[in-house]
Amino acid sequence: MSELTSQRLDKWLWAARFFKTRSLAQEAIELGRVKLNGERVKPSKDVKLSDRLEIHRGADIYEVLVCGFNSQRGPAKTAQMMYTETEEGKAQREAMAQLRKFAVEPALDRTTKGRPTKREGRELRKFRGY
Repeated sequence: MSELTSQRLDKWLWAARFFKTRSLAQEAIELGRVKLNGERVKPSKDVKLSDRLEIHRGADIYEVLVCGFNSQRGPAKTAQMMYTETEEGKAQREAMAQLRKFAVEPALDRTTKGRPTKREGRELRKFRGY
């Protein structure tokens, strides 16, 4: 890790391996899936040491504190040294993972995307009584 005192939020998320590319990190920030100290921000906002981030990735919510910076994306071990996950956030994320093991969220269960196929449409109409 380098001697940086602050870093762009999108670059930090990419270097900390929360997102595979910086453009994915930027998109998540713009959609409000990443909050800095409880507030929506722009991708260019600087992150400082001990800032609190809330990161929504799929069904998981990570609550982390910034501990360091790195100008390049490195191995996972190095990336994990850039943040510490809060205890309540970790417990909540693990509890949600346990719930997902027992019962799948109906909206996440749908395997097809977009409009229903002709066959699915017929089944829906039959089910609804049309």
